[in-house]
Amino acid sequence: MDLKRQASAPLYEAIEKFRKKRIVPFDVPGHKRGRGNPELVDLLGERCVGIDVNSMKPLDNLCHPVSVIKEAEELTAEAFGAEHAFFMVGGTTQAVQNMVLSVCKAGDEIIVPRNVHKSVINALILCGAIPVYLNTEINAKLGIVLGVTVQQVEKTIQEHPNAVAVLVNNPTYYGICSDIKGICDIAHSYGLKVLADEAHGTHLYFGDNLPMNSMKAGADLAAISMHKSGGSLTQSSILLTNNGMNADYVQTIINITQTTSASYLLMTSLDISRRNLALRGRQSFAKVSEWAQYARDEINMVGGYYAYGKELINGGTVYDYDVTKLCVYTRDIGLDGIEVYDILRDEYDIQIEFGDIGNIMAYISIGDRIQDIERLVGALAEISRLYSKEEKRFEVDRQMLLPRVLASPQEAFYADKIKVPIREAAGHISGEFVMAYPPGIPILAPGEEITDEIIDYIQYSVEKGCSMQGMEDSTLQTLNVLRM
Repeated sequence: MDLKRQASAPLYEAIEKFRKKRIVPFDVPGHKRGRGNPELVDLLGERCVGIDVNSMKPLDNLCHPVSVIKEAEELTAEAFGAEHAFFMVGGTTQAVQNMVLSVCKAGDEIIVPRNVHKSVINALILCGAIPVYLNTEINAKLGIVLGVTVQQVEKTIQEHPNAVAVLVNNPTYYGICSDIKGICDIAHSYGLKVLADEAHGTHLYFGDNLPMNSMKAGADLAAISMHKSGGSLTQSSILLTNNGMNADYVQTIINITQTTSASYLLMTSLDISRRNLALRGRQSFAKVSEWAQYARDEINMVGGYYAYGKELINGGTVYDYDVTKLCVYTRDIGLDGIEVYDILRDEYDIQIEFGDIGNIMAYISIGDRIQDIERLVGALAEISRLYSKEEKRFEVDRQMLLPRVLASPQEAFYADKIKVPIREAAGHISGEFVMAYPPGIPILAPGEEITDEIIDYIQYSVEKGCSMQGMEDSTLQTLNVLRM
């Protein structure tokens, strides 16, 4: 990586040059640099609203970049060790969907772990490809899905000779990493493409002693959430290509889902954030790793919690672990993760990333301060002292929550459906999503068999206050199922 080149930010520099010209706007957006909406200016500031502009020749066009956006994307590709990079203003959801749409068509099979983000299933609804789920293991105590092994992937490829691609989470929401290089090698030996969902892995490209990133491992495409650990504005992400992927074709696919009115605030934040990571990323993420490990050690000394880390590594289903993920198992103090999540927010003014039935996760990033981490540790210690309890808890064999696929997502999504009371839905095929968000991993997806265990888990999640999404009935009294 050429650090002298990486010190430039061509799109940001073009925006700054444009801002100083005081051009009279007779184009969109209609707020005209904020003059038509003073309350927006009060909220965001003149500088921010003043660069909320439309595509024009001096600022290039995201749908067909030829100048400053193209240069910014080329610098991003170099910084990430990829052949091409594409700016995404529809979040990593859009990047993931573009990955799938770039390699799959109707009837194709794609091999995926069951704990994929809903964006993967949505892409299959759009293109008509069929998921082949890897039989992932679950950590019985923590209740989290583990990674996949090279042997599992090869066995599945052999059983599905028509599969065209393998998708890998690198890392998962909980920091679990599979052997992505081994998976790339075996998939490529059978002629399959490898897609990496690296929504939670931007830092893997700029940190030392962290799990391998997908471009270095040899993946063909990767979706990167720059706004998560990379410091850019929310909804800004990038899509990377490698191994001679047809970048012109990928751009064509992107333009099917990409807005024609791309936000220059989002794109400029990508350009600036890439420069920041290229120049200062290694020292920044060294600090993040150090602080996350410090918090992990302190929380484990509190007692009753289990902040897990590299000790989970077993060379197979946990090939590596991302130590920047501060995930904590809470049920040994008698509280579900979602309960601790709510207490932290409501009683301590601490907003963490998520809580599920068994775990919480605090996102440690380049913007954190040591005093804030100390505050989190102190709050968790006090919660253990004040709120811990012993009571009969809902127990579930998470392996029973991996549903059978009885119809393709596209077939089920567009099929004739009826609403049934949720307690009467067992044995039916789901016609919609049910998921807790975050992290947005479906408990049920269209085309999957509904079981009593899944219904119990959904209802318990609702009772405990998990934010449920994906279903038409927001009360979850009924589910859409395929007409028998």
